[in-house]
Amino acid sequence: MGHEAHWPTLSPSNTGLRGRCPRCGQGHLFEGFLSMKPSCEVCGLDYGFADPADGPAFFVVCFACVPSVALAVLIEAIYQPPFWMHFFTSLPFLLLTCILPLRPLKGWLLSNQYFDKAEHGKLDRNSGLRRDGP
Repeated sequence: MGHEAHWPTLSPSNTGLRGRCPRCGQGHLFEGFLSMKPSCEVCGLDYGFADPADGPAFFVVCFACVPSVALAVLIEAIYQPPFWMHFFTSLPFLLLTCILPLRPLKGWLLSNQYFDKAEHGKLDRNSGLRRDGP
């Protein structure tokens, strides 16, 4: 739609964590929980550049799942509750800390890709070093 210079520079944290378009800050990134829209409905930015891959899942596993499981093991070791008690304590805590952060993290990573102009690697065969010699 418009040229990049017409859009203000927005914070990737602000737009990404809210699931908003990284260019205009008004359109939505997601059409479902984690499925992305093809483009912004406000400014028309094509989201084809965005590929967070397993980034959100990696961060959630490292910073949410591991501590949640450690808490469940600690509860088991200290209190030794019946197994069914973990369904009311550990399981909801694990689900909340592992599922809820996925969407904001994915939005943040996508917004950072736009802000940093990250794209897939490409081979440029014409810009290689020339060897002059024997």
